[in-house]
Amino acid sequence: MAKVCQVSGKRANHAKHIRHRHSGQWKFRAPKKNRTQDVNLQRVTINTPSGRVRLVVATSVIKSAEFSAVVCGLKPVPKAWRQKVGYDL
Repeated sequence: MAKVCQVSGKRANHAKHIRHRHSGQWKFRAPKKNRTQDVNLQRVTINTPSGRVRLVVATSVIKSAEFSAVVCGLKPVPKAWRQKVGYDL
């Protein structure tokens, strides 16, 4: 499973992990390692008139007003949400 939100397309962010060593000498400088900040993804099941739809969604999207309107049934589920999202957007 790709670590990508099916609704918003959010994916991992590249960052640096910096551990501070509070010393002034060059040979004791703080190491900077590469790391990734992954998206907080959750599996959500939505009931629709045609059946259930399971989505992998970021938690920031779950809190949004548009997503809650779809879950409550006020808006239909967009067709773009039903497709599996990969890294080749």
